[in-house]
Amino acid sequence: MATETTTTSSITSVTSVQWIAGAAGGFVGSVLFGLMMMFVMPAPLLEVVIPAMYGIEGPALLTGWALHQFHGVVLGLVYVGLVQFGPLREPARELAGSVGLGVAYGVLTTLVLAALVMPLWLAAVGFPAAPPFPNVAFPATVVSTIGHVVYAVPLTVAYALSS
Repeated sequence: MATETTTTSSITSVTSVQWIAGAAGGFVGSVLFGLMMMFVMPAPLLEVVIPAMYGIEGPALLTGWALHQFHGVVLGLVYVGLVQFGPLREPARELAGSVGLGVAYGVLTTLVLAALVMPLWLAAVGFPAAPPFPNVAFPATVVSTIGHVVYAVPLTVAYALSS
């Protein structure tokens, strides 16, 4: 007699420790990325561009930091939800696999959010200095990708350590 077993995974199988690790890792990663935005990338991303996405005229550095941190936590929670399904679940729980996933998540967030969503969002709210769509330029996109990877690696490692 043959026995069949089916394994399923759902968002409800994520522990509270894993959700907290995603949020905390996202927060820490976005602090590191925010520091890059302040000291490496051309101004005025934190003080003008990010607040402008929400209709806030800058410069508003504290508001930009708060919104950037919010984005980092939300994207950390999105990562936790994403890795629960399919082939990413096991590599995400291992330290070596998590670093590779951090690089991949950093590249993905650059391509989707910085290159596609941000220019459309800024244009939609009427920001006069909205970047062109798609927002791909050298060397800015390379620096943005490095920043998103710097964000994502602490996030993915925190999740792996919590699993």
